Amino acid sequence: MNCSAEKASRKWAYGAFGRTAAAMVTVAVGLLLPGVFCEPALAAKASRSTPWGDLFGIHPPKPRAKVHRAAVPLPRPRPADAPSAEELAKETAKETTKEGKPTEQATPQPPPPSACRLALTEAIAIAPSIPDIRGAGGCGGEDLVRLEAIVLPDKRQVSVKPAAILRCAMASALADWIRTDIAPLAVRLGSTISDLDNFDSFECRGRNRIVGARLSEHGRANALDVRALKLSNGRSISLTDRSVPREVREAVLHTACARFSTVLGPGSDWYHEDHIHLDLMERRNNYRICQWDVWDPLPQTAPLLPAERPEEAPPREVAAKPDAAKPDAAKSAAGKSSAAPADEKSDAATSKPEPKPTTKKRRQNRRS
Repeated sequence: MNCSAEKASRKWAYGAFGRTAAAMVTVAVGLLLPGVFCEPALAAKASRSTPWGDLFGIHPPKPRAKVHRAAVPLPRPRPADAPSAEELAKETAKETTKEGKPTEQATPQPPPPSACRLALTEAIAIAPSIPDIRGAGGCGGEDLVRLEAIVLPDKRQVSVKPAAILRCAMASALADWIRTDIAPLAVRLGSTISDLDNFDSFECRGRNRIVGARLSEHGRANALDVRALKLSNGRSISLTDRSVPREVREAVLHTACARFSTVLGPGSDWYHEDHIHLDLMERRNNYRICQWDVWDPLPQTAPLLPAERPEEAPPREVAAKPDAAKPDAAKSAAGKSSAAPADEKSDAATSKPEPKPTTKKRRQNRRS
């Protein structure tokens, strides 16, 4: 394209006016073109500078849906003849039966008594029931009683001092043992049994009171330690005393081992030298333990000092003084010498004393 000045005059035939108009058109086009190209860029830049325009209400809000309110039904009006709140409270607090006696509020009923509890009546033992014990480490138990006394067939009572807290099964076995075996034994000894010395019953502890040991049957209220049996004539039969006749202790041993699953006494360990342990521990195959050595009586030793002289003994004879006895001895010797014959005197005068045998002196040991 040739844009020389010479040909320009040919295009614009109107002279100076035509050149001026062409320049004005060129200037107007030059001013409009930058605006056309810059307007989209400015719009994009403005959109990038305000990304949250939609959130802050730049655009007109959308119309909301119409809210439908649900109709809530109101309660019925209180009738005029309805009782007041105070009357309702009184009626619930004091409900009356048909007989007109007040009844207690509903409470959880205790479980029915066990077969052992029904069998252990007051004709056998004075053993009121006590609540179950739930202790730490499995201590305690169910169906517990406080054994206070055992009733013999002739209605006499054998007091348990102090009262023992036991399971019903253990209390029943102990009552049968006293009624069937120990009471006839006391009759053979010429008296009747009156007291049972309870050394220990329920106690939440380990075996032999060792810290950390396995739970004892005493902790389960399933054991009793017996120290002695007291008779009505005042005699006390200590089961571990060697002075008690051996036949009596052996009789108690045989009857106890036949009724209880565990019997521990002297000879079992160092913890049962002064009492007898009885329990009903359950083991496999009904295994039983009976460890009680009936020791023989200790030998009789002579007293260290002589016995005192009784008051009714006759007085002792006083020995004569030695000085007073010498003149009498000299007189008797003189009389005998005068009565002796003369020939005996001559023989005594002529006889020479026999020489004493010579003895050699032993040499002392210098090393001694």
